[in-house]
Amino acid sequence: MSFLAASEIAAHPALPLLLGGLVTIFVRGRYAGVFMVAAPLLGLWTISLLEAGSSSVVSCFGQEIISVNVDKQSILFGYLFHLAAFIGGLYSFHLKDPWQISMGLLYAASAVGVAFAGDLLSLFLWWEALAVTSVFQIWGRKTERSEQAGFRYLFFHVLSGLLLLAGIAFRYASGDADPFALVSLTDLLTSGDAGAQLILLAIGVKCAFPFLHVWLTDGYPESTPTGAVFLSAFTTKAAICVLARLFPGAEILITIGAVMAMFPIFYAVIENDLRRVLGYSMINQIGFMVVGIGIGTELSIDGSLAHAFNDVLFKGLLFMSMGAVLHRTGEMRGSELGGLYRTMPLTTGFCIVGAASISAFPLFSGFVSKSIIMAEAAAHGHHVVWLCLLFASAGVFHHAGIKIPFFAFFAHDSGLRPKEAPVNMLLAMGLAAFMCIFIGCNPDWLYAMLPCGAAGYHPYDATHVITQTEILVFSALAFTLLNLWKQYPPELKSINLDVDFLYRKGGRLFSSTMATFWNGLNEKAHAFFVGGIAGKFSAFTAEGPCIMAKLLSQPLQRLGFYPGKSDEETEADLEQQATTGIHPIGLTALFGILFLLGFLVLAWLVGQ
Repeated sequence: MSFLAASEIAAHPALPLLLGGLVTIFVRGRYAGVFMVAAPLLGLWTISLLEAGSSSVVSCFGQEIISVNVDKQSILFGYLFHLAAFIGGLYSFHLKDPWQISMGLLYAASAVGVAFAGDLLSLFLWWEALAVTSVFQIWGRKTERSEQAGFRYLFFHVLSGLLLLAGIAFRYASGDADPFALVSLTDLLTSGDAGAQLILLAIGVKCAFPFLHVWLTDGYPESTPTGAVFLSAFTTKAAICVLARLFPGAEILITIGAVMAMFPIFYAVIENDLRRVLGYSMINQIGFMVVGIGIGTELSIDGSLAHAFNDVLFKGLLFMSMGAVLHRTGEMRGSELGGLYRTMPLTTGFCIVGAASISAFPLFSGFVSKSIIMAEAAAHGHHVVWLCLLFASAGVFHHAGIKIPFFAFFAHDSGLRPKEAPVNMLLAMGLAAFMCIFIGCNPDWLYAMLPCGAAGYHPYDATHVITQTEILVFSALAFTLLNLWKQYPPELKSINLDVDFLYRKGGRLFSSTMATFWNGLNEKAHAFFVGGIAGKFSAFTAEGPCIMAKLLSQPLQRLGFYPGKSDEETEADLEQQATTGIHPIGLTALFGILFLLGFLVLAWLVGQ
């Protein structure tokens, strides 16, 4: 067995995070926190040693199981995911839960694995790891709501993995020379290739495409205060990384992205749970990235990747500020918050920086990436889409730029006087806020890491600055007037229905229908076996059922049938088996006999 073979890379880029995640399972207390920040720093150093064009293969028993490919895009996301893991680890330094700590690092490692995947099979392995490791950030809250939300979250992501696997199988069956290659599938998608369609749908689940987005707005608000920071950084951005690699220039993405940018605004404005507002805001920002990938020019794709980089920072900053509020107050509803700036001034300031960044204020990070996508949409004749993105830009300023800080820290005085956030949380928020301002003032630093270097784009020309400033001024004016006229949607204690209403209603209907069907079938089968077969076997001897009857009765018991016994006797048998740990073995014996007979018959046929 060789861990690395035929390699130009000393180790897999995700290895420091993988080792850190495994070690923190056994380490407790402050030492676990040290590993949470040390592993990403070591990983950042590892990424800095990589060179575009290098590759690696992880082999086991002579079989290639994971391939690694390094290019400028994977290096960009490698830096991003390690930076996010470091900020998240610093923010979570106080945690005592070993599962959250270890799974957080393994979750980050899975995202790095996706970014550096060299083929579709390697991508599938890391893709599934993303689902399994991320759900613990929701379950870690240990409430009934988080447990249920976690299972729904896992359902969607396992579905994504199955769709990806099915797409890979179709690609393999296509007979192409290299069906597992991570190359553009845009032409195949246009021609109606089933494999390409399934792979796009799999990515669409993790990108939170319309009607597939409810796992995000359902799961993220139920996660732990620290878990939401990790969740906001990895899953959707890993999906954007793969989408840009496999479907650049797919025109359907322009429409999908425009819808994603617009529809969350209407939900976010009326939503009371502020972390759910941020969930809708995330879908809105992903919509911009999807549009840029759909346009398909070098500059638009660079804009999407740059916006993904910035979104991790400013959205993480907003989730961290809300996590600090949740950590100190136990409350996340806008109707119950307000006035927190008095005792949490630093958290308030960091939240405002995140709000300015996501709203694309000049000199903040969101401005230098979002403007690329909008400029490319206008330059290539997508004028309706440009108007949609313009509306979405104004909307995000309303629900994330103004609503989040206003209702959490200002608005009415809730009477809450919590302490300032812990020091480690403040340091993490301060680092993210610094990055938001640094990138906004020095966009060339980010542009230099993009695959095409942003093709000489200059964000601070008069047109971009004046247009964006007008959007912000008129949005702020609209918010102010609506509040003065008492027309802005108030923060109410309410539940807003999304498309998951259809899933849940449909699921309950299916469950009740199947229960009625199978219960009826069970009653008929019970009557048939009790009154028929079992009785006839019992008649062969005065002392009771013969050996064959006993053998048959055991598998029937496993299916819930207890021939010849009353309900009271059946319940007594079940209780006895549960307490003693004794379970019928007849089903195993029966299957063993059938397998043996089948094998003998097959051998006889082969011999003939």
